[in-house]
Amino acid sequence: MGFFQKFQKNTHPSCTAVIVAAGTASRMNGIDKIMTKMGDKPVIAHTLLAFDRCDCIDEIIVVTRSDLIMPVGELCKSYGVSKVKRIVEGGQTRTESVLKGLNHAAESSKLVAIHDGARPFVSNAILQATIDTAARSAAAAPAIAVTDTIKEAENGIVFATPDRSRLFAVQTPQVFDVDLIRGALFHCMTKGIPLTDDCSAVEQLGKQVVLTEGSPHNIKITTQFDLLIGEAILSCQDAT
Repeated sequence: MGFFQKFQKNTHPSCTAVIVAAGTASRMNGIDKIMTKMGDKPVIAHTLLAFDRCDCIDEIIVVTRSDLIMPVGELCKSYGVSKVKRIVEGGQTRTESVLKGLNHAAESSKLVAIHDGARPFVSNAILQATIDTAARSAAAAPAIAVTDTIKEAENGIVFATPDRSRLFAVQTPQVFDVDLIRGALFHCMTKGIPLTDDCSAVEQLGKQVVLTEGSPHNIKITTQFDLLIGEAILSCQDAT
């Protein structure tokens, strides 16, 4: 696995999943990506069912827009998603939304798995490996090695080519000790530090994040083209 760390599976601490689905889908030309059907279910249903089936997940908190709170609740009933305990309104930023979700986690939760609502193909193996690793290291995330050559550029002019062997595309769920991520996110929010993912908040505190093995299938639905890729992944899964 190269940079990826392997650990033997052990009994996990209590883990809450915070599913973040509060975005505006600005790159989907007006299509609500999490409620759009992919195959026979909306995107968010695929995501929630993946977590609902995982033995390592004890409860699910969904953070979404105010207009989607009732539809997501009805969807949970329709598809038998039993671990969703709260559906709450998100904030103005991802950081605020995650913190709002964390506020509703059970007091007994030791870990939190933060996941994109529009990332519907997370496997049980990825969930278990990332949670098991976070139980040992306090911060873990799945990732895949970057295969393209990456250029750093400014105003269209290349000024650096990073070593590809050290580059990884990080996915979700990103799993943390609850107290660690809550403190890290609050620190970044109060300091006005912009974040592109939750691992970055922990890194700001000088803490290590351990990478586990992700999957090329664990894509995030961001554009209409991603929906086509998602349909192809579903077709492959149905054929196996």
